[in-house]
Amino acid sequence: MPYLISEYKGNKWNKNKHLETIIPALFRNIPIKYTRERLELDDGDFIDLDWKFKNNNKKLLILFHGLEGSSNSQYIKGFAKYFYQNNFNICAVNFRSCSGENNRLLSSYHMGKSEDIKLIIEYILNNKNYTSIVLGGFSLGGNVLLKYLGEQSFNLNKVITSAFAFSVPIELDSSSKVLSKNWNKPYMIRFLKTLNKKMITKSIQFPGVIDTKGINKINNFHEWDTRFTAKTNGFIDAKDYYNKSSSLQFLPQIKIPTLLINALNDPFLSEKCYPVELAKKHEFLYLETPKQGGHVGFLMNKINGIYYSEMRALEFVSGFIK
Repeated sequence: MPYLISEYKGNKWNKNKHLETIIPALFRNIPIKYTRERLELDDGDFIDLDWKFKNNNKKLLILFHGLEGSSNSQYIKGFAKYFYQNNFNICAVNFRSCSGENNRLLSSYHMGKSEDIKLIIEYILNNKNYTSIVLGGFSLGGNVLLKYLGEQSFNLNKVITSAFAFSVPIELDSSSKVLSKNWNKPYMIRFLKTLNKKMITKSIQFPGVIDTKGINKINNFHEWDTRFTAKTNGFIDAKDYYNKSSSLQFLPQIKIPTLLINALNDPFLSEKCYPVELAKKHEFLYLETPKQGGHVGFLMNKINGIYYSEMRALEFVSGFIK
């Protein structure tokens, strides 16, 4: 049933999927001032949470960024500003190693680390006072969020009313192959540049554990994930990592209203990332697949203005707020 016809027609001046992706990422500038809180974890590590809040707000939006993003990613700040203006407090999560400081453990964040979302939400439920909590994820953060929602389908606190996810590679193996295509090389170079830097730092932090020889010659995620993500996070190889972490298999178990928007021209996503038939039969998963939007783009008129993704997410979750 909830396979939705999208009203988003794209930006009238720009119909190129790469420009739709790149322009907001590089040129959008949303000033926002956070208050940082460091969440110390029982495993000895930490996660930094960036808050924007008014004490009388009883609604909270928790945001989860994409690969090598942070609370300062343009799409996170855009959502934070828009929802804050609509009487939500904001918790913008920085995954492990993404807040400007490397994390303390050998393991870090990855596509399937839903246990960290569980820890964050449990902390907020135990220490804050909100009547409604909404969850939002983007790309990698969307995959982790959807996995969490499926895993916790019968254990979610009723304060969590709804969720949304944008530009999500819900099937990781096929999406990693799409990202290895020649037309995606600029994105791959950008991702690997910061990932390599973090892994080299970690090899110094844990001498003799990680072999970074030839790391700068790696040009695809499959090889990188086999050598580093799998080794440092307890997976056999990239295939094992992708199989266990892909959120597609967890979607049928979701039990709260959840909006998934994947643009059909997203340069990162494979055909398996558009679960139309599943959505038609699903009571809680609402799928929208606009023709335009790129990857975490969805620009409307002004680069620094309100984006379709922000308007659509607020419209969706407002129908389920208590």
